[in-house]
Amino acid sequence: MLLLSAAATAQSRVPDPDPALRAALIEAVEASDSFGHRFDAEVWLLDMSGRLQRFMPDDDDRLEFLRLVHAEAQRAEVSPELVLALIEVESLFDRFAISSAGALGFMQVMPFWLDELGRPDDNLFNPQTNLRYGCTILRHYLDRERDALIPALARYNGSYGKTWYAERVLKAFERRWRP
Repeated sequence: MLLLSAAATAQSRVPDPDPALRAALIEAVEASDSFGHRFDAEVWLLDMSGRLQRFMPDDDDRLEFLRLVHAEAQRAEVSPELVLALIEVESLFDRFAISSAGALGFMQVMPFWLDELGRPDDNLFNPQTNLRYGCTILRHYLDRERDALIPALARYNGSYGKTWYAERVLKAFERRWRP
């Protein structure tokens, strides 16, 4: 009886979900066609949203970003969690990050790709554009390395032959993003 009473007391202390987060999550789930089922979208978005909150405090921005990450990762057939780990290392989720080498945005895409693809007007600070380029580039290097993560990540970073960058991404993956 005492256990039942303690369980009931513990359950009664669970705070109501933030209404703004709830509304944003409902909207994100309904707009998430990269998931097989609505339930999968809800579970993944809620889980990853909690993990990403310290980097992106705004609920709406965070859920829209996660929806885009999932969609672009699925399109390129890469793990969305790996993409999140890569972004953590590359830009610490700063949409407007610019590296000392001139790489731009969340996934630190080099601007020469715009001219290379004949799309000089594409904006690498636009989240969807940056994620599309970054996920596609990552998939290319994974294909080239037959899905071997260490050399593929090193190629992505321009540090092929070295492991320090890949180790940082994999550490972030293990620490925060592993499903």
